[in-house]
Amino acid sequence: MSDRTIAVVTGAGSGIGRAITLALAAGGATVVAADLDLDAAERTAEKQADRILAMRVDIADRAQVGALRDQVHAAAGVPNVLVNAAGWDRTDKFLNATPEFAQKVVAINYLGPVHMCGAFLPGMVDSGSGGRVINLASDAGRVGSAGETIYAGAKGGVIALTKSLAREMARYSITVNCVCPGPTDTPLFQAQAEGLKEALIKAIPFRRLARPEEVAAPVTFFASPDASFITGQVLSVSGGLTMAG
Repeated sequence: MSDRTIAVVTGAGSGIGRAITLALAAGGATVVAADLDLDAAERTAEKQADRILAMRVDIADRAQVGALRDQVHAAAGVPNVLVNAAGWDRTDKFLNATPEFAQKVVAINYLGPVHMCGAFLPGMVDSGSGGRVINLASDAGRVGSAGETIYAGAKGGVIALTKSLAREMARYSITVNCVCPGPTDTPLFQAQAEGLKEALIKAIPFRRLARPEEVAAPVTFFASPDASFITGQVLSVSGGLTMAG
């Protein structure tokens, strides 16, 4: 990381996105903390006000993503790091899912990263200086997860998106990698039913949740010069829960 790094992180208002934002800023980057909840993004920015800019965006809305891009370019310049960390889900049986719920899950978890990459990659390409894209998926997208079937499908799409984009972007020296968290101590996890939370924690070999900072660490690695020859990779951060091949 250097003071020439300009990063955009979605979902930066809380949880993993917030931890990533703070870690990148601590490493010297200028970071745009983007979130649907502007107040939450501003609270993140207050932690390192000299390096973090808070901006609002609904990543499911392509027009809003385009407006965010223009705002970022005007305020900070063309970013060379993009982290798609925003996500949303609600645990329930697949047979209970409404069309509206399915559309929301896919719009946020899959189309959101598609919109962000579509908006910000052209600037990275035109800069000629390479770049980094790190997508946050989920181990649910690697091995499936009962009660999260549509979410798992969307996150599986993010994994495939990562690999395909990595192939297309390699000629421009832009790496595209994916981090798959397992159960992590975030507001989204804490909103789950107590029985489900307890079962997940017992299933983790370390017998505890991940801390958001532990998920942020591989993201900052993928964003760093040390990862310049790594692309199209999927890394699980789940305490050994899945051990996916």
